[in-house]
Amino acid sequence: MPFEPWQLELIESCRSATLATINRTGTPSLVPVCYAYLDGRFVIAIDEKPKSGRPLARLRNIAADPRVTLLIDRYDDDWAKLAWLRVEGGAVAIDAMAWPGAVGALRTRYTQYRDMALERRPIMVITPQRHVAWRWQM
Repeated sequence: MPFEPWQLELIESCRSATLATINRTGTPSLVPVCYAYLDGRFVIAIDEKPKSGRPLARLRNIAADPRVTLLIDRYDDDWAKLAWLRVEGGAVAIDAMAWPGAVGALRTRYTQYRDMALERRPIMVITPQRHVAWRWQM
């Protein structure tokens, strides 16, 4: 399921995405995330921004049901630049030290991560299984 060149450009140029997981009642749970695309997978850090202190809902949700959707979209007042990519797949949480390249990719994309101890936290890895995309300019 390779991405087209314009879709890869969208993945690289957009700075955030919306992650949808399925909560315990079966309804979607959405949250904005920072991500990196590496080796055909998306990786999302569980960073040091303030959290509630409880295990994150997104991690609880994927432990119960690994199905996720990641929506990457570009809005512009010039509608000729509109585009989105919806990636459906399976997600797992792994120890960040199990994939140091992913931590490096996240730090390369987001300078804020350079001072965070991402290695001490889990990372979420999404393996795409299907994608749908659209852009104004064909």
